[in-house]
Amino acid sequence: MSVRQSSLGALVWQSLLVSNVLDQVTSWITVPEAAELLNLPLGKVHRLIDEHELITVRVDGVKKIPAELIVDGEPLSSLKGTISVLLDAHFTLDEAIEWLYTPDESLPGTPMQALVSGRKTEIRRRAQALLL
Repeated sequence: MSVRQSSLGALVWQSLLVSNVLDQVTSWITVPEAAELLNLPLGKVHRLIDEHELITVRVDGVKKIPAELIVDGEPLSSLKGTISVLLDAHFTLDEAIEWLYTPDESLPGTPMQALVSGRKTEIRRRAQALLL
């Protein structure tokens, strides 16, 4: 994402095709559906979201979670630490999500696909490089 100054002096966020980036998500679930899949109360799922063990994006006005973030009835274990590294690199949560779903020819695929396939160390190393 980039920031520019409007003619009124206010900062305006310009998205770099975020909706296209999120096209990489093949399946979305609602927060209540996640609670069911995780066999947890809704409040606990909201806590997992607050703690970045799960992420949500508004899709058509509804908070949704990429279905791939729930693996064998548990949140994807590598997500929380990776989000933390990106936040330490001064990404906003939205920017971190965008980075995770942006295709990278050197992987190939997206950082999220690499996380899901168990390549946590490589993705965290790339995220840490953003701190420099």
